[in-house]
Amino acid sequence: MAKALIGLGGNVGDVRDNLDLAVTLFCDGSDVRLLAKSAHYRTPAWGITDQPPFVNLCIMVATQLPPRPLLDRALAVERQLGRDRTNERRWGPRPVDIDLLAYDGVVMDEPGLTLPHPRLLTRAFVMVPLGEIASDWVVDGVKIKDGLARLLAQGDAEGIERLPTRHDDPAADR
Repeated sequence: MAKALIGLGGNVGDVRDNLDLAVTLFCDGSDVRLLAKSAHYRTPAWGITDQPPFVNLCIMVATQLPPRPLLDRALAVERQLGRDRTNERRWGPRPVDIDLLAYDGVVMDEPGLTLPHPRLLTRAFVMVPLGEIASDWVVDGVKIKDGLARLLAQGDAEGIERLPTRHDDPAADR
């Protein structure tokens, strides 16, 4: 089985419930098995800043699916939870966003799928939760913990807040 890193975020509706449901739908325990889940983090809006803050988290999964079918699964979960990519503003509000960040050591650049994610190491809203669950994972020759340390030193993680664990979170004990 391959291992993959997935980023999830959103800022419309009950975001924490949306994200937890997205993880449940994405990780069926067969083709995709949840290995680790970060805490939820409130993060400032990025790209378009005149919108509510986001909640972000990351997961590590073990999967039998190759990268493209794994991405297709993520997009299907987004649609199931009300996301309509064709009628939304880029970087705008959304109920859920699921990104395939890294897949084992695979490097690929195809229409609609680049691995590892090309802006992964520059986005604190992804690197902070990744640092919690995959600090030794190497992306482009850089360990997540080292890339995160660089972002923290630059002040790029300002405004990112770890949210308290909810008692009804089934992944809280992992």
